[in-house]
Amino acid sequence: MKIKLKANGDSPFYFSVMPEQIQCKDSAKYQSFEILSKGTVKVPKGTEVEEVSWDGEFFGEAKKDEYIVQTKHWQEPNDCVDILLRYMKKKTILTLIVTDTWINLDVTISSFSTVAYGAYGNIKYSISYAKVKPLKIYTTKESKSGKKKKTKSRSSKKSSSSKSSYVVKKGDTLIAIARKNGVSWQAIYKKNKKTIEAAAQKHRKSDSDNGHWIYPGTKLVMP
Repeated sequence: MKIKLKANGDSPFYFSVMPEQIQCKDSAKYQSFEILSKGTVKVPKGTEVEEVSWDGEFFGEAKKDEYIVQTKHWQEPNDCVDILLRYMKKKTILTLIVTDTWINLDVTISSFSTVAYGAYGNIKYSISYAKVKPLKIYTTKESKSGKKKKTKSRSSKKSSSSKSSYVVKKGDTLIAIARKNGVSWQAIYKKNKKTIEAAAQKHRKSDSDNGHWIYPGTKLVMP
């Protein structure tokens, strides 16, 4: 199991030590899910998570070979802190993925605090993420008429017919394509999963890593 943050244009950031539990909040309440003991995280069917948070630790170099550390993803604790603080201050939209779980969300970091302790350069931290909600845009005419939903529905049909497909270009990501077309990247991946995975395997990848690997020339059908 791994926790990965991916910003458009950046290399993925991995948390080298898994937290003991991840806390999720829907519109009404918080729920905590054990990570280390259960291995797989599930939420009740129909629950839409709005926030994700956990407490964790970055180990210093003297402890990077501890059994709970994913050594290949280890970085200096101060470097980890700098990266996450930059994302938070710039309100960078990130894709948060916890492999082997349901968590695959577009988020921003809403809070991040750290405490250095001990003689090994370790840093404890608390981090929270807020789910990024799709931006709804109405024309002046729509907002004045009071018929936003009806008009929006018609415009969406026109948009979907005029942008029914998209051919991947060099440098594209699913998040960038989703923003251009006013849909979620998860919806694009779900609708084009077979095509995306086939392209990844054609380029000698075992899989696309949930749509992270996409290739120029691939034709995607817009949801």
